[in-house]
Amino acid sequence: MQTATTLKDLRQAVDELRGPDGKGGTIALVPTMGALHEGHLALVREAAKKADHVAASIFVNPRQFGPNEDLDAYPRQLAEDSAKLEAEGVALLWAPTVEVMYPEGYATNISVSGVTSGLCGADRPGHFDGVATVVCKLFNQVRPDMALFGEKDWQQLAVIRRMARDLDLVLPHVDAIHGVPTVRDEDGLAKSSRNAYLSAEDRAAAAVLPRAMDAAIAAIAGGAALAKVLALLKAALLDGGFASVDYAEMRDADSIALLDHDNSNARLFVAARIGGTRLIDNKPVTA
Repeated sequence: MQTATTLKDLRQAVDELRGPDGKGGTIALVPTMGALHEGHLALVREAAKKADHVAASIFVNPRQFGPNEDLDAYPRQLAEDSAKLEAEGVALLWAPTVEVMYPEGYATNISVSGVTSGLCGADRPGHFDGVATVVCKLFNQVRPDMALFGEKDWQQLAVIRRMARDLDLVLPHVDAIHGVPTVRDEDGLAKSSRNAYLSAEDRAAAAVLPRAMDAAIAAIAGGAALAKVLALLKAALLDGGFASVDYAEMRDADSIALLDHDNSNARLFVAARIGGTRLIDNKPVTA
């Protein structure tokens, strides 16, 4: 596995993968912020099925963290992550510094409206501007044929697809931005780098989140009133050990528009806090 930390080295490595005639094979990009877990590795494995070469990036993006969020505490373990990627057969690791990604004088920002309204867009102002900006830069730097993202961060996936569509991106085209189903622990909790922040007690209690969501989805499918279902979902989380619920809403999977009734494209979105850690999850409401 080649590791690039400068744009010059990255472009040389990408050109080598492409081959002198550009027929060296396709490249799939898996963007990450490191602290890799099975969810990330599932993206890598799916990328290997879809492309000839897999490239991964590790960059803790300061522009998507708010002033009171966990940028400094976010786990950084480049050597361990690099070993995991190499074991999975990743061909190229792009690991730029903040100075490389945002050089002195950097003054450009990408802002996507619509799909950023509500959910994490409301609770984390500026977050998705940071996501859209860094992902657009990663696409321009690596020039992948496709890119893969986890469905756990569904709103993020919708933002990236909207950006790619609106900016007429070619590498990758919006249709080559693939979502990969959420990887879950045995108790149903979605894999997340932030799970490492949980104490043993909070980690055990956190399993109420997917269970409460499943119960809510079953109730919606059974015709229960949505407002009542969401109120019961929030109560189940608070009774189960969560300190607060940022949101529990049903929205359209593509537009992220708020829904007041079930439809064929509905998803249930939840964000809640336990032990000082904010967990998010989403699931389809209909099969």
